[in-house]
Amino acid sequence: MSIRLSVFIATSLDGFIARKNGELDWLDAANAIVPEGEDCGYRAFMESIDRLIMGRKTYEKVLSFDEWSYGNKPVIVLSRNKIEIPDRLAETVSHSSESPRDLRDRLSKEGAERLYIDGGITIQRFLNEGLIDDLTITIIPILLGSGIPLFSNLKKDISLNHIATKTYDFGFIQLTYEVVNNAKKH
Repeated sequence: MSIRLSVFIATSLDGFIARKNGELDWLDAANAIVPEGEDCGYRAFMESIDRLIMGRKTYEKVLSFDEWSYGNKPVIVLSRNKIEIPDRLAETVSHSSESPRDLRDRLSKEGAERLYIDGGITIQRFLNEGLIDDLTITIIPILLGSGIPLFSNLKKDISLNHIATKTYDFGFIQLTYEVVNNAKKH
């Protein structure tokens, strides 16, 4: 079985994943209207992955939250620089400065079947390498006007095949796409 690399992320309607300063207050406000017990498929997605790969900025943001939401799921933080890993996370968090392709190849050889790619720059790097297989994007009904975009600095057009659209009564829309002509299929 070949390894799959997946994105599961929320954006504002105008395509931003955070404010310019990295704040997610708008997402916290949106989540406050989500009915208790609804997670928009996140739990099932997390159960389907072997490891999570995120960039340093995303890691540092997640560390600032009250709790670590990934449990014992292995997390690899991509950064050219050394990162601090708290003792409480030393068993599950590791650091890598490998290229996206080298990391994917190593994890595939280690038996990983599905990776969760998270963080704007990290997602863009993996997309530019042709390594992402599918994207699940939950659109939150808010316009931010500016911020950190999910998609920027892409080297070329990336064609997508629509897999599913799910609408939620509380206003979220979830789009799932498969990447067409994925370069990793070689």
